[in-house]
Amino acid sequence: MPMLRNLVAAGHKVRAYDVAEAARVEAREAGAEIAPSAAETASEVNVLISMVPTGRHVLEIHTGPGGTLARLPDGALLIDCSTIAVAEARALHAAGAERGTPVLDAPVSGGVMGAQAGTLTFMVGGEARDLDRARPIFQAMGRNVFHAGPAGNGQAAKVCNNLLAGISMIAVSEAYTLGQRLGLEPATMREIVSTSTGSCHALVNYPPVPGLLPNVPSSREYRNGFAAELMLKDLRLAEQAAMDTRSSLPLGTLAASLYGLFCGSGSGDLDYSAVIRMIEGAPAVAARP
Repeated sequence: MPMLRNLVAAGHKVRAYDVAEAARVEAREAGAEIAPSAAETASEVNVLISMVPTGRHVLEIHTGPGGTLARLPDGALLIDCSTIAVAEARALHAAGAERGTPVLDAPVSGGVMGAQAGTLTFMVGGEARDLDRARPIFQAMGRNVFHAGPAGNGQAAKVCNNLLAGISMIAVSEAYTLGQRLGLEPATMREIVSTSTGSCHALVNYPPVPGLLPNVPSSREYRNGFAAELMLKDLRLAEQAAMDTRSSLPLGTLAASLYGLFCGSGSGDLDYSAVIRMIEGAPAVAARP
């Protein structure tokens, strides 16, 4: 929704669809025209953007019977901003090529806050000429646009990024928990470590301890962030990629197991930084009703 709002604010005419009625109402109020189905968003558009939970959804929406690829006008560009497996992204590129429709896989980083502020990072796989064409669209929604390489490489960059993000949040949570039990105030630790060798994004800009920053999920009861269940999904994508490439992910596999336990406790819809509660040994934070 924040990405849609930024496209409208930039002067683009937007046709949108979501399976949730509340989201459709909100999109209409934000200035979008509402299509009756996902497939029907594709008619008479120059650029089609999708963002859905899994690769199965992506392929169903675009390549299934009556999917968007059958409806897109000649010359239209398809951009998928979902986070899915590299192989699934490459299957979408192949389906687009068969139809004559250029495709970009363009997962994002920056979370809800980045989407609201229009500061997202886009990691783009596909042809450079197609990215050049899409750049004004990306720049309406984000600050950083990177060409990661050919088809599927946007997803490769995203899976590696979220592998690091998931592991580092657990490490930062352990450090904050240990520091507090040793008598070190979290704010003091953040100030010291932010200028030391342990500094990282999770510690400085996305701390899991409430009250250190006003605009992060930990200070909003871990709401409205990047859900732990989505981090778990991405870590499992990393595990699958590791199997496909015969790579070793000892920390990634452990991180996936820990997020699996956390989500299994009923807290999967909370921001992934809420994993600190499990590390602290605190009761699981109640999930949304």
